[in-house]
Amino acid sequence: MGNQQSLLAGQAAPEATAAAVAGAAVAAGAGSAAFADDAPAPLPAILLGPELDPLEHRAWRAYLYKHALVTRLLEADIMAHSGLPLAEFDVLFQLALSDGRRLRMNELADRVLLSRAGVTRLVDRLVADGLVTRMKCASDARGAYAVLTDRGRTRLEDARPGHFAAVKRYFLATFSRGELETIADLMERSVPLD
Repeated sequence: MGNQQSLLAGQAAPEATAAAVAGAAVAAGAGSAAFADDAPAPLPAILLGPELDPLEHRAWRAYLYKHALVTRLLEADIMAHSGLPLAEFDVLFQLALSDGRRLRMNELADRVLLSRAGVTRLVDRLVADGLVTRMKCASDARGAYAVLTDRGRTRLEDARPGHFAAVKRYFLATFSRGELETIADLMERSVPLD
């Protein structure tokens, strides 16, 4: 419905705009902070409803736009430089951070923000590539751990410097240190689930 409203208002849908901007930045080899020299294109106008006031809508929409744009840029960058999809990098990274380089599947799903089925399919691909292995859980016959292999650790270490350089380029460098502190404080606030 939001996309239809955007199109009815004579504007490009935000997802299409974000994809076009992300694609143009990647194609141009954006080597500095995203849009550091040019102001980002303003978000297309849409018809507001009664659910959110203008400030709430602006904040929510800006967050979604920035997240989509940065995610697309990071995905394109890591694939171009290491051939490793962003979600697979995240799984390898979470395993590397954990004790014994292993996590139960439900813990891994929580850390990478995927469903249990989604993380199972992702781990299946990583197992097939030899980057992760599965290990049965001694205390729960139905449970299993995903374990980072030496090959997976090597692949992660190869991809890591370029990926975090891209994180700085496309996201962190667009803010001052003070702004980053504010963003971190705001985003770390716990969100009630009920």
